Amino acid sequence: MFILILQRVALDFLLSIIYFPLWWYSGGIKKAGRYAINLFLNGNANLAPGLWLKNIFVPMFGQTDWQGRLVSILMRFVNIIFRFIGLILWAGVTVVVFLLWLAWLPGLVYLVLRFI
Repeated sequence: MFILILQRVALDFLLSIIYFPLWWYSGGIKKAGRYAINLFLNGNANLAPGLWLKNIFVPMFGQTDWQGRLVSILMRFVNIIFRFIGLILWAGVTVVVFLLWLAWLPGLVYLVLRFI
C-alpha cells in the first residue's frame, strides 16, 4: 500500500513539473497580463491626466478674473504635461514587469542548466 501511494505521489510530482511551463505560458501569462493592465490602470487613476485635461479651463480656487484664469490654465497645462510623462513612464514599468514575467522561466532554466 505504501509503495502504491509513493508511486502516485511521484507521478503527480512529475506531472506537475511537466505541466508548470505549460501553465506559465497559458493561465499564468493571462494572470500576469491582467496584473500589468491593472497596474497601468491604477497608475492612470492616481495620475489622472485626462481629468486635468478635462478641467483645463476651469478656474482654480474660484478666481474668475483674467489673471486667475491665466494662472490656472498655465498651472494645469504644466501639470498635464508632467502627468502624461509620468503615465508614459509608468506604462514602461508595467511593460517591463510583464516582460520579466515572460523571461523568468527561461532564465531560471538557463541558470539551472548552466550550473549543473
